[in-house]
Amino acid sequence: MKSRSFSFVRSSAPLPPEILNSIMNNMNNDLGSSTPQKHIFNSFNDLGSSKPPEDIFNSFMNNMNKMVAASVVYGVVYIVAVAAIIYAIINCVKKAGSTIPMYTRLLDSVDSTGKDSNQIAIDVRADQFPVKVDFPTTIKGFLSNMAREKPVAFSPKQIEEFTNNYNPANLLGSGAFGVVYKGLLVDGVEVAVKVLTNNNSAKVVEEQFMAEVGTLGTICHMNLVRLYGFCFDPELKALVYEYMENESLDKLLFDENKQVDLEKLHDIAVQIAQGLAYLHEGCGKRIIHYDIKPENVLLDENLNPKVADFGLAKLCNRGSSQMVLTNFRGTVGYAAPDLWKPYPVTHKCDVYSFGIVLFEIVGRRRHFDANANESSEWLPKWTWDMYNKNELAVLVSRCGIEEKDREKAERMFLVALLCIQYSPEERPLMSNVVMMLEGHMVIPPPPFPFEHGQSPPRNLSQRSGTDEDSNTSASSTRTSEINEIELAAVQ
Repeated sequence: MKSRSFSFVRSSAPLPPEILNSIMNNMNNDLGSSTPQKHIFNSFNDLGSSKPPEDIFNSFMNNMNKMVAASVVYGVVYIVAVAAIIYAIINCVKKAGSTIPMYTRLLDSVDSTGKDSNQIAIDVRADQFPVKVDFPTTIKGFLSNMAREKPVAFSPKQIEEFTNNYNPANLLGSGAFGVVYKGLLVDGVEVAVKVLTNNNSAKVVEEQFMAEVGTLGTICHMNLVRLYGFCFDPELKALVYEYMENESLDKLLFDENKQVDLEKLHDIAVQIAQGLAYLHEGCGKRIIHYDIKPENVLLDENLNPKVADFGLAKLCNRGSSQMVLTNFRGTVGYAAPDLWKPYPVTHKCDVYSFGIVLFEIVGRRRHFDANANESSEWLPKWTWDMYNKNELAVLVSRCGIEEKDREKAERMFLVALLCIQYSPEERPLMSNVVMMLEGHMVIPPPPFPFEHGQSPPRNLSQRSGTDEDSNTSASSTRTSEINEIELAAVQ
């Protein structure tokens, strides 16, 4: 078999160089000066030159290789760019099509069985971030998880199991409307179970039940006790709260054996004020507690306070500045003067009660002490007298407060005087109370806080604010109704 050989032979009649160069220049100009293809056609210029055929062929192949490599690179870059654009478009469509907007409230939810829940709804404040879910398989799970944030309806049998058959060893205390037991949920969470007693009329029990669930079941704040669930049965009405390890504030304040510095007491006062500010100004509907006192402030393991016992609470529209009351509410000694008289009642009655509690926090004594000297037996009056004589520093010293804490103690006394002003309009908002206690707002000079410059009647002041007092004021006093007051001004 013969092998073939190729040789490049110069044409005996090459094209005239002028014509060949003109053709190549036109082709190069059409392709652009920066394209690799130009080098291919440039190599044809050599056809009219004196270079050997082998050099012309090698030049052609080199330029061809460069063009192929450049085309591959350009192709890869183009494909990557197109893929990135397509991915971005798909991602945007996915976000737009499978996002659930978090509205400020979820009033209806689906339980784990897929049926509508009849439990009382809880407000869920929206975060600023959307929640992505895959429709439709996880929407029920999502709503079910949201429903778990609401108070759960327990059966009487479950309440019995939580309290170990109402074991007396688990008894935490008793009050005006019920007995409180320490309990344990099936998942090991400690709770406080308040069993509403039948000592009061069925109407009173139902009113307290609705007040507790209707308020705590719709709000959430770090300084308000959390309601886990409830039992509403013809034979049993109970409320299940989070358990607070250090019981109520009065047990800390009035026990001389418990040591706590003013810094911590100041922190407790600020947190109570923050909880009340949320009730008055941070909820969808303003909530008036009506029974602020140390016994209704619970302390967790770190002595952080949480306002509790909303059995007398009332909800009112944000626009309403006044409430209708047909019965007296509150505890003698802590209740504002406006609750005793046929005057319109506002959320400022809670401000007055907080002022009395603030006196007790900084003084670490009851606001009324029958064993003290006449000049100092009622702490608010004693504070005003010392302030009026420019001797608050003396009062601070007599309360056993160290010099390093004097400025903070004086600030607390001044804010307390502002809170107990006889006229509700003169009392500050709780949000301003927080700022004044924290030193972020200048405290104005307190005006004279009392009606006639006298201490309250002895039969009102001698009460210590125990649960029995609350029982007297909230149940037996209910039978003597105050004249009904009509709603007045709107803010």
